[in-house]
Amino acid sequence: MGAAKAADAAVRCGWARNDLAIRYHDEEWGVPLHDDRMWFEALVLDGAQAGLSWDTILRKRETYRIAFRGFDPAKVARFGDRDIARLLADQGIIRNRLKVASAITNAKAFLALQKEFGSFDAYIWQLAGGRPRINSWREIGQVPARTSESDALSKALIARGFKFVGSTICYALMQATGIVNDHMVDCFRYRQVLKLRR
Repeated sequence: MGAAKAADAAVRCGWARNDLAIRYHDEEWGVPLHDDRMWFEALVLDGAQAGLSWDTILRKRETYRIAFRGFDPAKVARFGDRDIARLLADQGIIRNRLKVASAITNAKAFLALQKEFGSFDAYIWQLAGGRPRINSWREIGQVPARTSESDALSKALIARGFKFVGSTICYALMQATGIVNDHMVDCFRYRQVLKLRR
C-alpha cells in the first residue's frame, strides 16, 4: 500500500474532515515550529480566527499570504493607513478592522522580541519550557480550550504589546505549533509527532 493510500485509510483527529483540513492536519498541525516567519503567520491567522471556524481561515490562507506580504513582520510593521484600507477592501481575508490593526501591532511587538531574544522562536520555546507537552487524549471532548500554560503565554504576550492573544487563541497556537501534542492517541500523527520532540 502506498503512503498516500495509507494516509487516506488512517485514523485522524475528528476535526480533520475535508481535504484542506486533512492536509493541514497531516503535514503541519502539532509539528514543533522553529521558523520565525511561520510563527508570525500563525499569530496573524490564529488572531483572525477568533470567533470563526479554522476551516474559514484555511480557505483564506493563500490570500492572507499575499495581502500580508508573505507574513514578513518587518514589512507588516510598516503598514500604514493605505495598507489598512487595502486590507479592509480585500474580500479574500477577514475584513475586521481590529484584527487587521492587531496584525500590524503584533508585527511591531514581534520585531521587538526578535531584537531582544534573537528570534521569536527562542522566546516562545523558552516560555514553553523548551520541549513540547505530550497529552494523551482519547476523545475530542477531553481537549481543553485553554490551560494554565496558555493563560501564562497570553499574559506574557499581552505584556509585550500583542493583541488578539487571549488564552483560547494562545492554546490554539500552542496546538498548531507543536508546543503541545494534542493529536488523539489513536490518530496516526500522534506517534509521528512524538518523534519530533524538538
